[in-house]
Amino acid sequence: MVAESERTFLGLDLSTQQLKAAVVDNNLQIIHEASVMFDSDLPEFRTHGGVLLSKTNPNVITAPTVMWVKALDMLMDKLTVSGVDFSKTAAVSGSAQQHGSVFWQKGSEKILASLDPGQFLHQQLASSFTVNNSPVWMDASTTVQCRQLEEAVGGALKLAEITGSRGYERFTGSQIAKIAQAKPEAYKNSERISLVSSFLCSLFLGKIAPIDISDGSGMNLMDIRTKQWNSQLLEVVGDNLDEKLGSVVPSSTDVGPISSYFVERYSFDPSCRIIACTGDNPSSLVGMRLNEGWLAVSLGTSDTVFLWLKEPKIVPDGHILCNPVDPEAYMAMLCFKNGSLTRERVRDSCAESSWDIFNQLLDSTPRGNFGNMGLYYDVQEILPFLSGDYRFNKAGDRVAKFTSLEVEVRALIEGQFIAKRAYAEDIGFTLGKDTKILATGGASANKAILQVLSDVFNAPVYLQEESKSAMLGAAYQAKHGLLGKHSNYVEVTSCLPPPRLICEPYADAAEIYEPMVERYRKIVSSLIK
Repeated sequence: MVAESERTFLGLDLSTQQLKAAVVDNNLQIIHEASVMFDSDLPEFRTHGGVLLSKTNPNVITAPTVMWVKALDMLMDKLTVSGVDFSKTAAVSGSAQQHGSVFWQKGSEKILASLDPGQFLHQQLASSFTVNNSPVWMDASTTVQCRQLEEAVGGALKLAEITGSRGYERFTGSQIAKIAQAKPEAYKNSERISLVSSFLCSLFLGKIAPIDISDGSGMNLMDIRTKQWNSQLLEVVGDNLDEKLGSVVPSSTDVGPISSYFVERYSFDPSCRIIACTGDNPSSLVGMRLNEGWLAVSLGTSDTVFLWLKEPKIVPDGHILCNPVDPEAYMAMLCFKNGSLTRERVRDSCAESSWDIFNQLLDSTPRGNFGNMGLYYDVQEILPFLSGDYRFNKAGDRVAKFTSLEVEVRALIEGQFIAKRAYAEDIGFTLGKDTKILATGGASANKAILQVLSDVFNAPVYLQEESKSAMLGAAYQAKHGLLGKHSNYVEVTSCLPPPRLICEPYADAAEIYEPMVERYRKIVSSLIK
């Protein structure tokens, strides 16, 4: 056995475009990293952005399942070449793109249990899948099946009450239903069906791994309160689906020892444990070390708000997932399509394509923007379901344009954050004196933008040193899962540097922005009507 101070943890992240891994030491510091890019490192699969587009239906988007297996072979070789001593690895866990599915051929569990360490995984598993190209989260071809799931339980809102989300095309329930209807033989011959996360876990475990509750709650099939499959929904999707899915487990569950294949091929210690793998969004919550009272705001191409909730409120367009750290808690995700690209569009038109000029304009306008408000949607937004630009003056009249560039810039940024606050409150988040915000994503480098975020939420904003939250979340979960039920996740990660305070709200923030949030709700309500 390796001394406690010497042990390491392996975290993997199987995302849309690449498979990457980090080896961290006992203090959770990265000591090795490697990645495999699907398009460039595996050109024989002819993916573009890690996926295959159907020639006949633009809504059908898949990825070759064997490509993911071959990527793991390559990644393990890269880690070996870089000098990783796998005999010190105490536990392995992983994260993966949510909503993808893998269909295992009958007999594949036997193959997993008896792999030859002298051969690559992809050579031995090449014919182990009844569906060679796995549906992924970008697929939008299952509208019919979404309606079937909703109708089976009494409507979209009822489905959201049970599963945490209304019927979404990318969710695995409707994707499995489509395979069962369109390819009944493939469905019938599937011994088991995995999510991409539990598929990755299975490769290390040497048998088909259980789905964890956090990723499982993003399928439209699981009751988020009982943490069990909903039998009514399983019946709609396909015969014997409960057997094909297996049971679900809490996200930090130790699911067993590492497969003998990895012991013999890469010199892992036979006592190395495999911890359940989860989806990239839950894993990001782990990697960002969120806990109660915190919310994370990711400012990227699209913006996402991650919330830790004790008790969720169901809203038609939000996502409630089971919490990957505390099985009794929940996490919510709010997605806003119009993020950085919209900010860049206004920057280009108002600030000569310069962030410095943009920030000067933003800082030169008072909080509250003289009563002007703007909502900007380059593409059809999810929350709220609108597109186009909407500008309102102090009197509440809609106007074609604002009087100055600086008013336009502030209207954009305030409007984006007021929307996030309104929907966070709608889904059950309570803003209080202890609320803290963790900012991530590309635009989190812009302090002027973060100051508006801080003011609108009336809460301090922090940044974290490490940015690869899904991959690191997997590594942290490996240690948390190894230590078991007696370990406290906050204590496990307490060796990491705390987030840095970047800005705090001005004293008058609450009196300015609370009325603006109410005004925003009224504006959106009238626009949607």
